[in-house]
Amino acid sequence: MESDLEPVALTPQKQDSAWKHCLVYKYGDRLQMKCLYCRKMFKGGGITRVKEHLAGKKGQGTICDQVPGDVRLLLQQCIDGTVRRQRKRRHDSSEPLAIVALPPCEGETMVIQSDVDNGFISPGSMDVNVHNEGVSGSRTKQRTYRSKKSGFENGSASNINDLVGRDMDNLIPVAISSVKNIVHPSFRDREITVHMAVGRFLFGIGADFDAVNSANFQPMIDAIASGGFGVSAPTSDDLRGWILKNCVEETTKEIDECRAMWKRTGCSVLVEELNSDEGLKVLNFLVYCPEKVVFLKSVDASEILSSADRLFEIFREVVEEIGHANVVQVITKCDDHYGAAGKQLMHEYPSLYWVPCAAHCIDKILEEFGKLDWISDTIEQARAITRFIYNRSDVLNLMRKFTSGNDILQPGFSTSATDFATLCRIAELQFNLQAMVTSPEWNECSHSKEPSGLVMNVITDEAFWKTLTLVNHLTAPLLRLLRIVCSGKKPAMGYVYAAIYRAKEAIKTHLVNRDDYIIYWRIIDQWWEQQQHVPMHAAGFFLNPKFFYNANEEMRSEISAAVLDCIERLVPDMGIQEKIVKELNSYKNAAGVFGRNLAIRARDTMLPAEWWSTYGESCLNLSRFAIRILSQTCSTSVGCRRNQIPVEQIYQSKNSIEQKRLSDLAFVQYNMRLKQLDHESGDDTLDPLSSHRRMDLLKEWVSRDPACGEENGSSDWKLLESVKRTQLVPIIDETDDLGSGFDDTEIFKVEKEVRDEGYYTSTNTLEKVFT
Repeated sequence: MESDLEPVALTPQKQDSAWKHCLVYKYGDRLQMKCLYCRKMFKGGGITRVKEHLAGKKGQGTICDQVPGDVRLLLQQCIDGTVRRQRKRRHDSSEPLAIVALPPCEGETMVIQSDVDNGFISPGSMDVNVHNEGVSGSRTKQRTYRSKKSGFENGSASNINDLVGRDMDNLIPVAISSVKNIVHPSFRDREITVHMAVGRFLFGIGADFDAVNSANFQPMIDAIASGGFGVSAPTSDDLRGWILKNCVEETTKEIDECRAMWKRTGCSVLVEELNSDEGLKVLNFLVYCPEKVVFLKSVDASEILSSADRLFEIFREVVEEIGHANVVQVITKCDDHYGAAGKQLMHEYPSLYWVPCAAHCIDKILEEFGKLDWISDTIEQARAITRFIYNRSDVLNLMRKFTSGNDILQPGFSTSATDFATLCRIAELQFNLQAMVTSPEWNECSHSKEPSGLVMNVITDEAFWKTLTLVNHLTAPLLRLLRIVCSGKKPAMGYVYAAIYRAKEAIKTHLVNRDDYIIYWRIIDQWWEQQQHVPMHAAGFFLNPKFFYNANEEMRSEISAAVLDCIERLVPDMGIQEKIVKELNSYKNAAGVFGRNLAIRARDTMLPAEWWSTYGESCLNLSRFAIRILSQTCSTSVGCRRNQIPVEQIYQSKNSIEQKRLSDLAFVQYNMRLKQLDHESGDDTLDPLSSHRRMDLLKEWVSRDPACGEENGSSDWKLLESVKRTQLVPIIDETDDLGSGFDDTEIFKVEKEVRDEGYYTSTNTLEKVFT
């Protein structure tokens, strides 16, 4: 029967903690669940039965004997908390509750039900709809009170003070539908008042405009509103005291909950290096697993980076803190001192890899492309256009009108990535820009007649667009590769090998002549050679069914050695190694469950690790090994849009107590920013000029040109119009079209002449590590 089960993806509505520890299948019109640990199948009883099974509640069916202890404890606490909440609700429902109106805006009144009953407010002039839910079941009682004019209606100060002085804890809000002879401000007026108050606060403390994009901002507004009239703000002592302490405890608990996932899927240690203007060097240590990325800690490395031995000691300390059996790889930059420390680490722990960051390798490739004269000239032509548009408010308004609110600037991972991403965006909006400069509005615009406006003539130059199109053909696949390795939504390990293949294939397709495309291949090979020594990339390709079954026999045989390398290193038990090698034949031949129609269709629709978890039970050892590899990233820059936390302030403090407090603050801040990445929709939904970080990346594209003066008001930001943005280019999955055909064996052969000409700057370091 299990072969007829169809996997079901979890929806965001599945909030119960137990959903993370089971697989859900559809059998006919019924849902069935399987425990991730003991593989017991539940044909009924819902998620509550699975939770009780994992929590070890006796008398509620069988108890899982393989669930990790921390998972069992978590679910026990969840069940106990649910019971307490149910008891509290039953207790509360038996007590009478007073009813109070929401705090009034200017010109409104506040009504307290007990005051009406006690004669404090005389019935006669007010119509009040009381929605009393939870007090008497699901019924809604509506009562109408009419009161004559009273001192309260007139806003008597004594009455107001009397209200404020009361105990507000037992008061329930009610809605006032209408009050005679009183003019109610509209909802929009109230909203403007709130927004102005928020603006004054943020401007006063010098906060970045992006502060309002925080996932915690709206919940804060809601919490303040629900607190009602008279709620006091926290003091600075509260913030640096009990509030910070509670946030540290919450964050620590969230990280502890991730440890069960680290054990099941393995994890990657990401080492991020930050350099301050004062010469301080800080290493941030993050832990990646498919469920989330968490910040572990930071270290002042100013006097450490020069010593590979001391760097190795820090790496070892972090690996031990996480649990060396859980760590699959440690990812850093590819500098020599990191390579030397990585070699020591691999010697100390034979079951993990040190890996250079793929995102930085790709960024170096793009940087080298940008240095080619013809590409550099094209970038400069495009920059002249954007500098002209983005320094003149009326021209910027016109451009956004013709592009349906879309900007032609596209911030990226780095300066080089930003250059080529912006060229791609300009090409996407080619016809919109051409319609703008040929429109009557442009001809009537005073800037079109200025000498500086001549730069806009490039938009109608076909030679410019032809060159721009060629640049995009060469670099767009590399930008896609960069987005894949930086993605926080899909583990990149199963896709990176196929993506670099497609990037080189695209260059060869568009240039055709070997003498032409080999120039760009050499640049790619110069930097990607670092990654050729990482067997997990090839193993990820091999174990991803989307690609493996589309590759020819020659390519499969070339990368099979990488799979064996990973088995020998990542699986310490030799008995399990032999079982995995035997089970590989079933996968290669698509035998058994691997050959069923469900499994075949799911190759293109499921994440590779999910596919193995669903269809790999007949080869359990191989399945666990595959999930461990396919659950990893390839870059230290996962979710690279995150704002950097000023962790250097920790080490500038000379007081040990304050330094610890600042360290805990950075711990909370960094993890909150990482959590927010799940809620962000992307930089292209934001004004590219609205953030200091984006401005740093875009400064060459928006810097003020000498011809733009303020005397005619051309740069007045107050003249900018708000235009609703319409998505013109569909959002696609970057991995969708990677999977068909891998027949060009030349692509992964490193050019011998490139080695002879000494292109590789860091290859020797990599060879020393991996040999």
